[in-house]
Amino acid sequence: MIPVYAQEHDFSSCRVLAVDDIPLNLVLVKKMLSRFNFQMETASGGQEALDSIARSKPDLILLDLMMPGIDGFEVIRRLRANPDTADIRIVILTALTSGEDVSKGFNMGANDYIMKPIIMERLLTSVVTQLSMVQSAKAQ
Repeated sequence: MIPVYAQEHDFSSCRVLAVDDIPLNLVLVKKMLSRFNFQMETASGGQEALDSIARSKPDLILLDLMMPGIDGFEVIRRLRANPDTADIRIVILTALTSGEDVSKGFNMGANDYIMKPIIMERLLTSVVTQLSMVQSAKAQ
């Protein structure tokens, strides 16, 4: 069942990038968000995400933190340091649950922080909120 607040929005022009090094997590996120009509892409690591973002800037990134090579914190740092990507909405999806990690994520520039295991309603609410902000900014 699609929440009422989600039915009120047309996200067909929005691009969402989900980043996680565990393929099953990407499948689960895609399934949870399948009710929306936005364009969804995936990346299996930090470098792949940065390459994808360089090719085509998404409106929202759903980002794991613990990945080999370039981790999620470094992805956020690079995106926020670049004027072309500094405004991309970022929602962290992670198993890191300490207060330090949450604070670090927000201090680095994340727009929301969702702990795994992901509760579907929490993810849906965050995605709708973030994409609504993107659409409001584009309308101005």
